[in-house]
Amino acid sequence: MATNLSIDPELLDRAFHLSGEKTKKAAVTKALQEFIDRREQAKILDLFGKLEWDPDDDYKRERSRN
Repeated sequence: MATNLSIDPELLDRAFHLSGEKTKKAAVTKALQEFIDRREQAKILDLFGKLEWDPDDDYKRERSRN
């Protein structure tokens, strides 16, 4: 999907150089993917302290191949 965007040229240049990508399109795509990944990881952090653990669960036994 073709889209025209007005992006701050300084930000785009910094992202382009920091990303190591060969095109600005690739740099923007990489930046968007990293943004999405970070937001999804933050959702996981919200779960800490909210999950109930079974104290009788033997996770080591479950990992065993026996």
